[in-house]
Amino acid sequence: MAETIALSAWLRLTLTPGIGGETQRKLLAAFGLPEAVFASGRTAVRGIIGDKAASLLYDNINQAAIEKALDWSQGSGQHIVTLADPEYPQALLEIPDPPSLVYVRGRIDLLNRPALAIVGSRNPTPQGIQNAERFAAAFADAGLVIASGLALGIDGAAHRGALSASGGTVAFIGTGIDRIYPARNRELALEIGDQGAIVSELPIGTPVSAFNFPRRNRLISGFSRGVLIVEAAVESGSLITARLAAEQGREVFAIPGSIHSPQSRGCHKLIKQGAKLVETAQDVLEELRWPHSPQTAVPESAGCAAPADSELLVAMSYDPCSVDELATRCGLTAGSLSVMLLHLELEGRVASLPGGRYQRLPEHPVCAQQ
Repeated sequence: MAETIALSAWLRLTLTPGIGGETQRKLLAAFGLPEAVFASGRTAVRGIIGDKAASLLYDNINQAAIEKALDWSQGSGQHIVTLADPEYPQALLEIPDPPSLVYVRGRIDLLNRPALAIVGSRNPTPQGIQNAERFAAAFADAGLVIASGLALGIDGAAHRGALSASGGTVAFIGTGIDRIYPARNRELALEIGDQGAIVSELPIGTPVSAFNFPRRNRLISGFSRGVLIVEAAVESGSLITARLAAEQGREVFAIPGSIHSPQSRGCHKLIKQGAKLVETAQDVLEELRWPHSPQTAVPESAGCAAPADSELLVAMSYDPCSVDELATRCGLTAGSLSVMLLHLELEGRVASLPGGRYQRLPEHPVCAQQ
């Protein structure tokens, strides 16, 4: 009963419209726990946050939202973790604006394990998807929790990579904890809720809003020891996460890519600004002074390429190219190339791209230098 009363006070503080995080922190600093805030009375509270905010706090009790949150927290694997709880992510206490509480579905034990964030484009290349999955798997095998934002593209690939290695992954979302966005990641979200953790600072029922996602990014970076950008355009939201990470004193890493790919330009920009260039998982682990090396064996190739296929792969390099360009380089007909490309695509050695282009995929993008 006492725990419910205490949690109700936290919810009353955080669910009062117009009382934001800065005001909440002022009150907690002045009075201690939320129960003490409300017990202090309107006059004392007015002296800390002013008359208007004090009136909001005492005259606008959102009882329906409080009951809704309390009911949600009774569900299996569903938790509301406050600043006063030992399970609260201690890394978030190091950032300027930690949330007063977070809603968590899944494993709260992951909230205080060392983590690395992996983020990137929502429209990645096939190589970017492969890099995100394999790097995440390598880091998870090394004992790091993988944090990301459950978005389409690189974020989802990072979560899947961590799950494939039986490692922990935490998804920070920009909606209420009872919402799944984007809908295309529904199955992935359910899997993370079972094997990892989903975290939101937003009230139950909060719908999709563009404003909430940049705010969410500070939690991804603040929760982690560093942020790895896999692919990102120059105007990508991933660069916001990278900037926040630098401001929070976290490491920033970036994987370079083709000079012809728009999805690589954000990473190249970060590297020019001082981000660590990453070619292998070991590059990151050494920078973090992480004592473990990735244990994941690099998957063997799906099969040995025929001599003609090998020559084609060399001619392709790793930049996207059209069939006509390949025909010029190899001296083969378009018909012959189409058959060979289909064979290589089925083996997972090349990927077809929009516009009739193809790209060679690296076989060992994460292999650490031992």
